[in-house]
Amino acid sequence: QVQLVESGGGLVQPGGSLRLSCVASETPFNNYAGAWHRQTPGNQRELVARITSGGNIYYTDSVKGRFTISRDNAKNTLYLQMNSLKPEDTGVYYCNAWLGAGDYWGRGTQVTVSS
Repeated sequence: QVQLVESGGGLVQPGGSLRLSCVASETPFNNYAGAWHRQTPGNQRELVARITSGGNIYYTDSVKGRFTISRDNAKNTLYLQMNSLKPEDTGVYYCNAWLGAGDYWGRGTQVTVSS
């Protein structure tokens, strides 16, 4: 069972930045695909960004040009750099990693964008 632990959430003003981290208990991590999802108030959980084991990346349209997903396999860590944050980015952000039939989720970290 792979455990994922997110960190880096918090309160930030509009236009500010945060970097989320997700540390995986599994070694090696390089074979896993990873993603960040979020659940904003009143909405279903949505995919924000995804990165494959080969480094292919996808972003949902609303975060393109503002968010960057990356990974450091040596540290078993997935990142989400979030810049130019907007109030509508407020929500709980979840880390997700999968390999074959295994699909693992973190417990989430709260991001609040407010003045």
